[in-house]
Amino acid sequence: MAILILVGRHDSERHSMQWFSQAWKQALLDLDPALDIRIWPDAGNHSEIELILVWNHPPGLLKQFHHAKAIYSLAAGVDHIFVDPDIDSRLPIVRIVDSYMANDIVQYVAAYVLQYIKRVQHWADKQKNSVWYKQPPFTFADKAIGIMGLGHLGGKAASILQQMGLTVNGWSQSPKQLPGVNQFAGDAQFHEFLSHTDILICMLPLTAKTENILNRNTFSYLRNGAYLINVGRGQHLVEEDLLSALSSGQLSGACLDVFRQEPLPQNHPFWSHPDIRVTPHIASVTNPVTAAPQLYENYRRLMAGLPLFNRVDLQKGY
Repeated sequence: MAILILVGRHDSERHSMQWFSQAWKQALLDLDPALDIRIWPDAGNHSEIELILVWNHPPGLLKQFHHAKAIYSLAAGVDHIFVDPDIDSRLPIVRIVDSYMANDIVQYVAAYVLQYIKRVQHWADKQKNSVWYKQPPFTFADKAIGIMGLGHLGGKAASILQQMGLTVNGWSQSPKQLPGVNQFAGDAQFHEFLSHTDILICMLPLTAKTENILNRNTFSYLRNGAYLINVGRGQHLVEEDLLSALSSGQLSGACLDVFRQEPLPQNHPFWSHPDIRVTPHIASVTNPVTAAPQLYENYRRLMAGLPLFNRVDLQKGY
């Protein structure tokens, strides 16, 4: 049985991510030196490939591997897989659930929440002009945080922020139980959730239902001057609606880590907008060393014909 690592939609992306592919290969070989691991395009005999590890693979390529038994996403998200119209629906798709990745994204979210609440940029601007000015407010600690998506990542972020003494509201498609978090569920409670929110954090998976959910209508239900943090996917956000909401004052600012087109084009208005913070999709990056053991365990289970951990529900899309 051979394992294929397939990273990058095109040659330039594949070359820029070669370090990622090599890191995964080494992490797996450290667990089992006998593994036959190949990195695309050096796939060898396609009939020997039975497990495919992917991140942003070229659509249509997977159908070449007729003996594949499973597809493994090298990230927590799987939307990059479902853009391929030729995915064999009979194949199990598995994703990564890694506590180290969860810690990374929670720390990122907490950092930018605190930057907003403690008015870090405001005081930095005062320093630039040598202004010693103590006029309140000194903090926005009374602002309520609203987290969209209370899965493994969103639930942990909600709990950590609540433990920091902040007011946290959470919204998900189905009810969740998180101590200290004010919870809303389903379409019927979505607008009520938004109306209680000053800092909106999107941690949703990307599905047909959640695409474009950060739009003009959503923003209109938030408290005036709300702040947006998007660490979900770029396709959650209607970019023109964000710019309009910032211009009107409905939103006071935004922190964006994900974008419809990545890398973000150099001429994109987000780069120079004074109220938008841009980071290059680094809120949480898969660490092959910490994530490889669960992938290897699933490989062993696949070989033994056992159920796989962290299998994606194809109906839900996550």
